Amino acid sequence: MPLIDPSVVDLSRLQFALTALYHFLFVPLTLGMTFLLAAMETVYVITGRQIYKEMTQFWGKLFAINFAIGVATGLTMEFEFGTNWSMYSHFVGDVFGTPLAIEGLMAFFMESTFIGLMFFGWDRLSRPGHLAVTWLTALGSNLSALWILIANGFMQSPKGASFNPDTMRLEFNSFLNLVFSEDAQAKFVHTSIAGFVTGALFVMGISAFYILRKQHREFAARSFRMAALFGVISSLAVVTLGDALGRLDYLVQPTKIAAVEGLWQDSDANGPAGAAAWLLFALPDQQAQANHFEIGVPYVLDPLIAHSFNTSIPGLITLEKQVGPRIQSGIQALDALKAYGQTHDPQALASFKAHESDMGYGFLAQRYAPNQDLGQITPANQDAVLAQAEKDTLPNVFVTFWSFRLMMALGFFFVGLFSFAAYYSLKNQLERHPFLLKLCVWSIPLPILACEFGWITAEAGRQPWSVFGWLPTFQAASSHNLGYMIFSLIGFAVLYSAFIAAELYLMFKYARLGPQPHLTGAPESSPSPMFAPAE
Repeated sequence: MPLIDPSVVDLSRLQFALTALYHFLFVPLTLGMTFLLAAMETVYVITGRQIYKEMTQFWGKLFAINFAIGVATGLTMEFEFGTNWSMYSHFVGDVFGTPLAIEGLMAFFMESTFIGLMFFGWDRLSRPGHLAVTWLTALGSNLSALWILIANGFMQSPKGASFNPDTMRLEFNSFLNLVFSEDAQAKFVHTSIAGFVTGALFVMGISAFYILRKQHREFAARSFRMAALFGVISSLAVVTLGDALGRLDYLVQPTKIAAVEGLWQDSDANGPAGAAAWLLFALPDQQAQANHFEIGVPYVLDPLIAHSFNTSIPGLITLEKQVGPRIQSGIQALDALKAYGQTHDPQALASFKAHESDMGYGFLAQRYAPNQDLGQITPANQDAVLAQAEKDTLPNVFVTFWSFRLMMALGFFFVGLFSFAAYYSLKNQLERHPFLLKLCVWSIPLPILACEFGWITAEAGRQPWSVFGWLPTFQAASSHNLGYMIFSLIGFAVLYSAFIAAELYLMFKYARLGPQPHLTGAPESSPSPMFAPAE
């Protein structure tokens, strides 16, 4: 495969990263709000209390704004695979396109249809009928996330496909292996529950704003309480399931986990197994392959990652050295594949099959071969080529290390915030704790930041691969010219910034307007039993 201009690859990566991160500003709130709306309406149907219907309708209005702009920012991303990542699309389009097609044809249309019924069917459907529509909307939004994360799971841990040397593509061979990939399922659960945390803090923060201003007090108190209880469960679950996802990455992508932990040497290199410190703070130095200013907690790393005190976790230096034989095997695979493409010699095909699983590592070497021709690798230059290719197998350690720690710190912060919020809400003492209420308001954007840091950890930690172990990112891009990439990057940045400005304007506008007063003729500041002193 011919190599693409590195500047074009970098700009393609930057453009996709920006569009994905922009889009993901809206996704978690959509995932979380749908289930909160379904819970509120369930209480309304069971109790018949009008306030819960008003809660569902008001928070549904804010959800609709977020959903509409989320759809607008997400549509362009699927086209980017064809425009900016054409080699990727050719190489894995047979597999990758399947879950995306199912997402569009089933989940997205299901979600979009039921959203219309949810907003315009209040006076046309029975209470149970409308409740069913709301739950189906929540199901549709999360099914949409499922299929997208199945596609992403294939990039992280490719299953359900085999390489065809005649077409030079990974081709679909097992729908079940694709769908039930452990990475896809673990990431779906973790991402969806992170969305629940986002939706819960959004509702709780705006409700806290009303309580501080003594507006819509009964409405705000009940919304706050439901969101706080929902948030306690979700935040505990997201931390617990994050550990399970980390354990899976340790087994499938050891370089990612070593980068996440800033682990250069093996965990038992400086002491007995189980004694390694889990780093609270460090400044990883990729060039020196070491950390500066380490602060850690001993005897935590091994049981946290390997769930054992007797397992040595390989460090980045070890993993870099271990990959040398795979690169040499990959070079043999590509040489055999080239020979087979020219002559269709069965012996060349057999040689390729013997080294097929290492083919992707051969691409890493091609980048540094003389004239990018693997045939020109000789005993005199082989060591230099291998050394450079080995270094490329390590992700950006500083970015991966710190994006993970920021995400994790925010996760534990949410556990504490929701716990205090739920406790004081249940004790009817919220107005006695204005700092807690203010903290809830200030924290509204933090779950979205945590989700962004999570995606940075997952995607930066996967590098240098677009499909782990098979296709390096620098091989996956389209061969555009530099001017086109700069122009399209600026265009996307301007367009998406306009979307965010529209989202913020509409959200602030309708949040400040608040719900319609649910107690006709009652003053906004009238005392409420929700704020009565605890007995």
